[in-house]
Amino acid sequence: MKNLIVALLMAFPVLALAQRPDDKKREEIESYKIAYLTQKLELSAEEAKIFWPIYNDYQKEQSELRKERAQKMISFRKMPEIDELSDSEVQTLIVNDFSFKQRELNLDKKYYAKLKSNLPIKVIGKYYRAQETFKRELLSRYRNKRP
Repeated sequence: MKNLIVALLMAFPVLALAQRPDDKKREEIESYKIAYLTQKLELSAEEAKIFWPIYNDYQKEQSELRKERAQKMISFRKMPEIDELSDSEVQTLIVNDFSFKQRELNLDKKYYAKLKSNLPIKVIGKYYRAQETFKRELLSRYRNKRP
């Protein structure tokens, strides 16, 4: 219980970012994710003090990258059919997508290095496994809510 309280306090800055009504669902998911990670990671108080600020910074940078990507994709969605674009334009769209994927990978590597330099590797392994199981559980949870 103490770890949950520490986790929620450390994760509060991420939750405070959600201000628009559209973000209510994201805020709910992020709260669920924090509780899930807290349970799965079983961090000591000292580990939690290290982990949650790194996690919050990672989430913030990841969110900024996703927003940028979404803005670029909006312009892509407004474009005419692919057949109406030049080969060069299509290639630019594809290369831009590769660029975002590379930036995501670079971000993942950056935060892996931060975690690795501050926490035991088994804690980090639990985190990565929990990330994957969380995604599956979240999908299952929302599939079951649909009529």
